[in-house]
Amino acid sequence: MKVLVAGGAGFIGSHFVRTAADTRVTVLDKLTYAGDRANLEGVRHEFVHGDICDPELLREVVPGHDLVVNFAAESHVDRSIAGSAEFVRTNVLGTQTLMQACLDAGVPRVVQVSTDEVYGTIASGSWTEDAPLHPRSPYAAAKAGGDLVALSYAITHGLPVSITRCGNNYGPRQYPEKVIPLFVTNLLRGLKVPLYGDGGNVRDWIHVDDHCRAIRLVAERGAPGEVYHVAGTAELTNLELTGMVLDALGAGWDMVDRVPDRKGHDRRYSLDDGRLRGLGYAPRVGFAEGLAETVRWYADNPSWWKPKR
Repeated sequence: MKVLVAGGAGFIGSHFVRTAADTRVTVLDKLTYAGDRANLEGVRHEFVHGDICDPELLREVVPGHDLVVNFAAESHVDRSIAGSAEFVRTNVLGTQTLMQACLDAGVPRVVQVSTDEVYGTIASGSWTEDAPLHPRSPYAAAKAGGDLVALSYAITHGLPVSITRCGNNYGPRQYPEKVIPLFVTNLLRGLKVPLYGDGGNVRDWIHVDDHCRAIRLVAERGAPGEVYHVAGTAELTNLELTGMVLDALGAGWDMVDRVPDRKGHDRRYSLDDGRLRGLGYAPRVGFAEGLAETVRWYADNPSWWKPKR
């Protein structure tokens, strides 16, 4: 089996590549600030440096693959608030360009990797896959746009593409702008951690290994044109998460710097993953176990994250 992983040098994409078995993998990555070939060291793969917005490159790279998985995205909400143009370009136009290349090449299976943020905030209960999209940040809007483009290719052209939507990921090799590696690496350097607002925003946390297993399952058994939710193992307020990270590093609340809340900060995300569990999925990594492993990795690998800080 030959698999093309777009965005395969990023955090989740590289983990997917590292855990792929019995496959020939091509990684396509633009190597923006969050993409790092060091994430793929020791892993057999063919690397192509390029942009999913480049149709000529895709016409060369895509044909001959049995599966294409699209992780390529601009993904940091704060950056999208500061400037959204690159988010729209990569997450919408890039998705369309890749879907067209897959259609032209007759790729038999495609998975578009997305986010729970496309639904906006939910006060109680959990979103199902048929819930209306109501993105509230430029990042979420761009991801929603890419999802709709991918689904349109399934409906209009019969492209065998499925979409996965997941909550907050964590684990080794996550770029240190994200909350867990940011907090961990700050504390390892003796710096305070910034906590937005009242800390009451709720997120659902999943270890990257569980997320990648879910994507592989959808690639194998998912129905074309369907969306599959990947729920996590811990629904935590940011205040609760902060306390767990502080405890893991032996730090006190004096190391927390309360900062003004960001614009349009969604209060709570939650996904119903019954459809995916119907395919036989269940997460394996408990949050306490996964967080401890993640903290150890950053403590043991300062040469990876210090240059990024």
